[in-house]
Amino acid sequence: MSVFECKNIRVKKTRQATYRKSICPERRSSLPDKLHDGGRDQSMRQTMQIQKGPIMKKQYSYTYTVLRYVHDVTSGEFVNVGVALYAPEARYLGALCRPTYGRLSKVFPGINAEHFKTLMRHIQNHFEESGERLSSELQFASPSNVIEIAQSVLPKDDSSLQWSPSGSGRTDDPAQALEKLFNRMVMRYEDKQASSTRTDDDVWRHFKKDLEGQRILQHFQPKTISVQDDEIEFQHSWKNGKWHCLEPISFDMATADSIRDKAHRWMGQLTSVQDAVDPFKVYLLVGAPQQESLLPAFQKAMSMLNRIPGDKEIVLEKDAPELAVRIAGEVAEHERAD
Repeated sequence: MSVFECKNIRVKKTRQATYRKSICPERRSSLPDKLHDGGRDQSMRQTMQIQKGPIMKKQYSYTYTVLRYVHDVTSGEFVNVGVALYAPEARYLGALCRPTYGRLSKVFPGINAEHFKTLMRHIQNHFEESGERLSSELQFASPSNVIEIAQSVLPKDDSSLQWSPSGSGRTDDPAQALEKLFNRMVMRYEDKQASSTRTDDDVWRHFKKDLEGQRILQHFQPKTISVQDDEIEFQHSWKNGKWHCLEPISFDMATADSIRDKAHRWMGQLTSVQDAVDPFKVYLLVGAPQQESLLPAFQKAMSMLNRIPGDKEIVLEKDAPELAVRIAGEVAEHERAD
Protein backbone atom coordinates (compact mmCIF):
# COMPACT_ATOMS: atom_id res chain seq x y z
CA MET A 1 0.00 0.00 0.00
CA SER A 2 1.41 3.39 -0.97
CA VAL A 3 1.92 6.30 1.39
CA PHE A 4 -0.78 8.23 -0.45
CA GLU A 5 -3.34 5.43 0.10
CA CYS A 6 -2.52 5.25 3.83
CA LYS A 7 -3.01 9.00 4.21
CA ASN A 8 -6.28 8.80 2.31
CA ILE A 9 -7.64 6.09 4.69
CA ARG A 10 -6.68 8.16 7.77
CA VAL A 11 -8.49 11.18 6.33
CA LYS A 12 -11.65 9.15 5.78
CA LYS A 13 -11.59 7.83 9.36
CA THR A 14 -11.04 11.31 10.76
CA ARG A 15 -13.95 12.72 8.75
CA GLN A 16 -16.21 9.88 9.91
CA ALA A 17 -15.31 10.46 13.59
CA THR A 18 -15.89 14.20 13.20
CA TYR A 19 -19.27 13.53 11.62
CA ARG A 20 -20.30 11.31 14.53
CA LYS A 21 -19.42 13.98 17.08
CA SER A 22 -21.12 16.84 15.28
CA ILE A 23 -24.31 15.13 14.17
CA CYS A 24 -27.56 16.00 16.08
CA PRO A 25 -28.83 13.36 18.56
CA GLU A 26 -32.06 12.75 16.63
CA ARG A 27 -30.26 11.88 13.40
CA ARG A 28 -27.49 10.02 15.17
CA SER A 29 -30.00 7.63 16.76
CA SER A 30 -31.19 6.68 13.27
CA LEU A 31 -27.71 5.80 12.01
CA PRO A 32 -26.74 2.14 11.60
CA ASP A 33 -25.25 0.57 14.72
CA LYS A 34 -21.84 0.27 13.01
CA LEU A 35 -21.56 4.08 13.06
CA HIS A 36 -22.12 4.15 16.85
CA ASP A 37 -19.22 3.58 19.21
CA GLY A 38 -19.17 -0.19 19.61
CA GLY A 39 -22.98 -0.37 19.71
CA ARG A 40 -22.92 1.58 22.99
CA ASP A 41 -26.03 3.68 22.16
CA GLN A 42 -28.04 0.56 21.40
CA SER A 43 -27.06 -1.00 24.73
CA MET A 44 -28.04 2.16 26.57
CA ARG A 45 -31.48 2.16 24.92
CA GLN A 46 -32.02 -1.47 25.89
CA THR A 47 -30.99 -0.72 29.49
CA MET A 48 -33.40 2.21 29.65
CA GLN A 49 -36.25 0.01 28.41
CA ILE A 50 -35.52 -2.60 31.09
CA GLN A 51 -35.34 0.03 33.83
CA LYS A 52 -38.62 1.61 32.71
CA GLY A 53 -40.63 -1.52 33.64
CA PRO A 54 -44.45 -1.93 33.66
CA ILE A 55 -46.74 1.05 34.24
CA MET A 56 -48.28 0.93 37.74
CA LYS A 57 -52.01 1.62 38.08
CA LYS A 58 -53.03 4.46 40.37
CA GLN A 59 -54.16 3.37 43.81
CA TYR A 60 -57.16 5.02 45.49
CA SER A 61 -57.94 5.10 49.20
CA TYR A 62 -61.45 4.06 50.17
CA THR A 63 -63.63 3.53 53.23
CA TYR A 64 -66.45 1.01 53.51
CA THR A 65 -69.21 0.03 55.92
CA VAL A 66 -71.30 -3.12 56.24
CA LEU A 67 -75.09 -2.95 56.53
CA ARG A 68 -76.37 -5.30 59.23
CA TYR A 69 -79.82 -6.66 59.93
CA VAL A 70 -79.99 -6.68 63.74
CA HIS A 71 -82.90 -8.89 64.71
CA ASP A 72 -82.57 -8.28 68.44
CA VAL A 73 -80.78 -5.14 69.59
CA THR A 74 -80.49 -6.51 73.14
CA SER A 75 -78.76 -9.75 72.17
CA GLY A 76 -76.80 -8.11 69.34
CA GLU A 77 -77.50 -10.93 66.88
CA PHE A 78 -77.17 -9.76 63.28
CA VAL A 79 -76.71 -10.86 59.66
CA ASN A 80 -74.74 -8.85 57.09
CA VAL A 81 -77.05 -7.73 54.27
CA GLY A 82 -75.05 -5.12 52.30
CA VAL A 83 -71.84 -3.14 51.80
CA ALA A 84 -71.24 0.51 50.85
CA LEU A 85 -67.90 1.85 49.58
CA TYR A 86 -66.63 5.39 49.01
CA ALA A 87 -63.41 6.40 47.21
CA PRO A 88 -63.39 10.23 47.05
CA GLU A 89 -60.28 10.65 44.89
CA ALA A 90 -61.72 8.25 42.29
CA ARG A 91 -65.11 10.02 42.59
CA TYR A 92 -66.74 6.64 43.25
CA LEU A 93 -69.62 5.74 45.56
CA GLY A 94 -71.47 2.46 45.42
CA ALA A 95 -73.39 -0.11 47.43
CA LEU A 96 -74.51 -3.70 47.02
CA CYS A 97 -77.38 -5.12 49.04
CA ARG A 98 -78.57 -8.66 49.51
CA PRO A 99 -81.15 -9.44 46.79
CA THR A 100 -82.71 -12.38 48.66
CA TYR A 101 -83.96 -12.99 52.18
CA GLY A 102 -83.68 -16.79 52.32
CA ARG A 103 -80.91 -16.98 54.91
CA LEU A 104 -82.52 -14.29 57.06
CA SER A 105 -85.81 -16.19 57.18
CA LYS A 106 -83.92 -19.30 58.34
CA VAL A 107 -82.01 -17.44 61.06
CA PHE A 108 -84.85 -15.08 62.05
CA PRO A 109 -88.27 -16.58 61.19
CA GLY A 110 -91.10 -14.12 60.73
CA ILE A 111 -89.20 -11.47 58.75
CA ASN A 112 -91.40 -9.41 56.40
CA ALA A 113 -89.95 -10.51 53.06
CA GLU A 114 -91.53 -7.91 50.77
CA HIS A 115 -90.69 -5.03 53.11
CA PHE A 116 -87.11 -6.24 53.36
CA LYS A 117 -86.66 -6.49 49.58
CA THR A 118 -88.20 -3.05 49.04
CA LEU A 119 -85.90 -1.52 51.65
CA MET A 120 -82.79 -3.14 50.15
CA ARG A 121 -83.77 -1.86 46.71
CA HIS A 122 -84.35 1.65 48.07
CA ILE A 123 -80.94 1.79 49.78
CA GLN A 124 -79.06 0.50 46.74
CA ASN A 125 -80.90 2.86 44.36
CA HIS A 126 -80.12 5.82 46.62
CA PHE A 127 -76.41 4.99 46.56
CA GLU A 128 -76.48 4.53 42.78
CA GLU A 129 -78.07 7.95 42.26
CA SER A 130 -75.61 9.63 44.65
CA GLY A 131 -72.69 7.83 43.02
CA GLU A 132 -73.76 9.00 39.58
CA ARG A 133 -73.97 12.61 40.77
CA LEU A 134 -70.57 12.31 42.43
CA SER A 135 -68.91 11.06 39.25
CA SER A 136 -70.51 13.59 36.89
CA GLU A 137 -70.98 16.81 38.88
CA LEU A 138 -68.52 19.30 40.33
CA GLN A 139 -68.25 18.73 44.07
CA PHE A 140 -67.22 21.69 46.23
CA ALA A 141 -67.37 19.86 49.57
CA SER A 142 -67.05 16.08 49.45
CA PRO A 143 -67.87 13.88 52.46
CA SER A 144 -64.77 12.64 54.27
CA ASN A 145 -66.01 9.16 55.13
CA VAL A 146 -68.51 6.56 53.91
CA ILE A 147 -70.32 6.65 57.27
CA GLU A 148 -71.32 10.27 56.67
CA ILE A 149 -73.00 9.25 53.40
CA ALA A 150 -74.46 5.98 54.71
CA GLN A 151 -76.18 7.68 57.64
CA SER A 152 -77.71 10.26 55.30
CA VAL A 153 -79.35 7.35 53.46
CA LEU A 154 -80.25 5.34 56.57
CA PRO A 155 -79.92 7.42 59.77
CA LYS A 156 -78.61 5.85 62.95
CA ASP A 157 -81.54 4.85 65.18
CA ASP A 158 -82.97 1.86 66.99
CA SER A 159 -84.23 0.13 63.83
CA SER A 160 -83.16 -3.34 62.75
CA LEU A 161 -80.82 -2.03 60.02
CA GLN A 162 -77.51 -0.66 61.29
CA TRP A 163 -74.21 0.41 59.71
CA SER A 164 -71.00 -1.13 61.04
CA PRO A 165 -67.94 0.95 61.99
CA SER A 166 -66.05 1.87 58.81
CA GLY A 167 -63.09 -0.03 57.40
CA SER A 168 -60.55 1.19 54.86
CA GLY A 169 -58.21 0.05 52.11
CA ARG A 170 -56.57 0.94 48.80
CA THR A 171 -57.40 -0.28 45.29
CA ASP A 172 -56.98 0.60 41.62
CA ASP A 173 -60.61 -0.42 40.93
CA PRO A 174 -63.19 0.68 43.55
CA ALA A 175 -66.09 -1.13 41.83
CA GLN A 176 -64.17 -4.41 41.90
CA ALA A 177 -63.20 -3.82 45.54
CA LEU A 178 -66.90 -3.39 46.38
CA GLU A 179 -67.76 -6.69 44.65
CA LYS A 180 -65.03 -8.51 46.59
CA LEU A 181 -66.14 -7.03 49.92
CA PHE A 182 -69.78 -7.93 49.19
CA ASN A 183 -68.88 -11.52 48.35
CA ARG A 184 -66.64 -11.82 51.43
CA MET A 185 -68.85 -10.03 53.95
CA VAL A 186 -72.31 -11.04 52.74
CA MET A 187 -72.56 -13.78 50.13
CA ARG A 188 -69.94 -16.16 51.52
CA TYR A 189 -72.47 -17.35 54.10
CA GLU A 190 -75.00 -18.47 51.49
CA ASP A 191 -75.49 -22.21 51.14
CA LYS A 192 -74.12 -23.97 48.05
CA GLN A 193 -77.49 -24.38 46.37
CA ALA A 194 -78.26 -20.66 46.66
CA SER A 195 -74.82 -19.57 45.45
CA SER A 196 -74.98 -21.83 42.39
CA THR A 197 -77.83 -19.75 40.92
CA ARG A 198 -78.20 -16.01 40.23
CA THR A 199 -81.01 -13.63 41.06
CA ASP A 200 -82.49 -10.88 38.87
CA ASP A 201 -80.41 -8.38 40.86
CA ASP A 202 -77.25 -10.34 40.03
CA VAL A 203 -78.08 -10.03 36.33
CA TRP A 204 -78.83 -6.32 36.75
CA ARG A 205 -75.39 -5.76 38.30
CA HIS A 206 -73.82 -7.24 35.17
CA PHE A 207 -75.64 -4.76 32.91
CA LYS A 208 -75.26 -1.91 35.39
CA LYS A 209 -71.46 -1.87 35.06
CA ASP A 210 -71.65 -0.87 31.40
CA LEU A 211 -74.41 1.69 32.06
CA GLU A 212 -72.24 3.18 34.81
CA GLY A 213 -69.35 3.35 32.36
CA GLN A 214 -71.51 5.49 30.05
CA ARG A 215 -72.60 7.66 33.03
CA ILE A 216 -76.30 7.44 32.28
CA LEU A 217 -77.72 5.77 35.40
CA GLN A 218 -79.02 9.09 36.71
CA HIS A 219 -81.49 9.19 33.80
CA PHE A 220 -83.28 6.04 35.04
CA GLN A 221 -86.20 6.06 37.46
CA PRO A 222 -88.98 3.68 38.58
CA LYS A 223 -92.04 3.62 36.32
CA THR A 224 -95.32 1.78 36.81
CA ILE A 225 -97.05 0.64 33.62
CA SER A 226 -100.69 -0.03 34.42
CA VAL A 227 -104.04 -1.00 32.96
CA GLN A 228 -107.40 -1.15 34.70
CA ASP A 229 -106.83 -4.46 36.44
CA ASP A 230 -103.05 -5.00 36.39
CA GLU A 231 -99.71 -3.20 36.63
CA ILE A 232 -95.95 -3.75 36.47
CA GLU A 233 -93.38 -1.55 38.21
CA PHE A 234 -90.08 -1.28 36.35
CA GLN A 235 -87.22 -0.03 38.53
CA HIS A 236 -84.98 1.22 35.69
CA SER A 237 -86.80 3.36 33.10
CA TRP A 238 -86.22 6.54 31.11
CA LYS A 239 -88.47 8.52 28.78
CA ASN A 240 -87.76 9.56 25.20
CA GLY A 241 -91.17 10.01 23.60
CA LYS A 242 -92.13 6.64 25.07
CA TRP A 243 -90.97 4.93 28.24
CA HIS A 244 -87.95 2.64 27.86
CA CYS A 245 -88.09 0.06 30.66
CA LEU A 246 -85.16 -2.22 31.51
CA GLU A 247 -86.07 -5.45 33.31
CA PRO A 248 -83.41 -8.01 34.37
CA ILE A 249 -84.55 -11.63 34.25
CA SER A 250 -82.34 -14.42 35.54
CA PHE A 251 -82.90 -17.87 34.10
CA ASP A 252 -79.88 -19.14 36.01
CA MET A 253 -82.09 -21.32 38.16
CA ALA A 254 -81.97 -24.74 39.78
CA THR A 255 -84.46 -26.63 37.61
CA ALA A 256 -85.96 -26.62 34.13
CA ASP A 257 -89.45 -26.27 35.62
CA SER A 258 -88.39 -23.06 37.40
CA ILE A 259 -87.11 -21.62 34.12
CA ARG A 260 -90.32 -22.51 32.28
CA ASP A 261 -92.55 -21.11 35.05
CA LYS A 262 -90.65 -17.83 35.12
CA ALA A 263 -90.89 -17.40 31.36
CA HIS A 264 -94.65 -18.13 31.50
CA ARG A 265 -95.08 -15.59 34.29
CA TRP A 266 -93.32 -12.79 32.39
CA MET A 267 -95.13 -13.66 29.19
CA GLY A 268 -98.46 -13.30 30.99
CA GLN A 269 -97.54 -10.12 32.89
CA LEU A 270 -96.26 -8.24 29.85
CA THR A 271 -99.16 -9.36 27.68
CA SER A 272 -101.64 -8.11 30.28
CA VAL A 273 -100.35 -4.49 30.19
CA GLN A 274 -100.05 -4.08 26.41
CA ASP A 275 -103.06 -1.73 26.34
CA ALA A 276 -101.56 0.70 28.87
CA VAL A 277 -102.13 4.41 28.26
CA ASP A 278 -98.40 5.15 28.49
CA PRO A 279 -96.56 3.85 25.39
CA PHE A 280 -93.52 1.81 26.41
CA LYS A 281 -90.78 -0.47 25.18
CA VAL A 282 -89.41 -3.16 27.47
CA TYR A 283 -85.83 -4.42 27.34
CA LEU A 284 -85.58 -7.90 28.82
CA LEU A 285 -82.03 -8.23 30.18
CA VAL A 286 -81.59 -11.98 30.23
CA GLY A 287 -79.14 -14.05 32.26
CA ALA A 288 -78.64 -17.61 30.95
CA PRO A 289 -78.25 -20.68 33.19
CA GLN A 290 -74.72 -21.79 34.04
CA GLN A 291 -75.62 -25.49 34.01
CA GLU A 292 -75.31 -26.90 30.50
CA SER A 293 -78.10 -29.40 31.19
CA LEU A 294 -80.56 -26.48 31.55
CA LEU A 295 -79.78 -24.88 28.18
CA PRO A 296 -82.65 -26.66 26.34
CA ALA A 297 -85.10 -25.24 28.91
CA PHE A 298 -83.51 -21.83 28.45
CA GLN A 299 -84.00 -21.97 24.68
CA LYS A 300 -87.69 -22.75 25.20
CA ALA A 301 -87.94 -19.82 27.61
CA MET A 302 -86.39 -17.52 25.01
CA SER A 303 -88.95 -18.73 22.48
CA MET A 304 -91.75 -17.80 24.91
CA LEU A 305 -90.31 -14.31 25.45
CA ASN A 306 -90.10 -13.77 21.70
CA ARG A 307 -93.84 -14.44 21.44
CA ILE A 308 -94.69 -11.59 23.83
CA PRO A 309 -96.66 -8.96 21.87
CA GLY A 310 -95.76 -5.30 21.78
CA ASP A 311 -92.51 -3.32 21.58
CA LYS A 312 -89.76 -5.39 23.22
CA GLU A 313 -86.10 -6.28 22.91
CA ILE A 314 -84.32 -9.27 24.42
CA VAL A 315 -80.71 -8.58 25.40
CA LEU A 316 -78.23 -11.24 26.50
CA GLU A 317 -75.43 -10.50 28.95
CA LYS A 318 -72.76 -10.60 26.24
CA ASP A 319 -74.53 -7.70 24.51
CA ALA A 320 -74.53 -5.45 27.59
CA PRO A 321 -71.71 -3.13 26.34
CA GLU A 322 -73.45 -2.54 23.00
CA LEU A 323 -76.77 -1.79 24.72
CA ALA A 324 -75.16 0.74 27.07
CA VAL A 325 -73.47 2.59 24.18
CA ARG A 326 -76.73 2.65 22.22
CA ILE A 327 -78.79 4.00 25.12
CA ALA A 328 -76.12 6.61 25.89
CA GLY A 329 -76.37 7.83 22.30
CA GLU A 330 -80.15 8.04 22.48
CA VAL A 331 -80.00 9.91 25.80
CA ALA A 332 -77.48 12.41 24.39
CA GLU A 333 -79.59 12.94 21.27
CA HIS A 334 -82.71 13.49 23.40
CA GLU A 335 -80.89 16.09 25.54
CA ARG A 336 -79.67 17.97 22.45
CA ALA A 337 -83.25 18.07 21.11
CA ASP A 338 -84.45 19.57 24.39
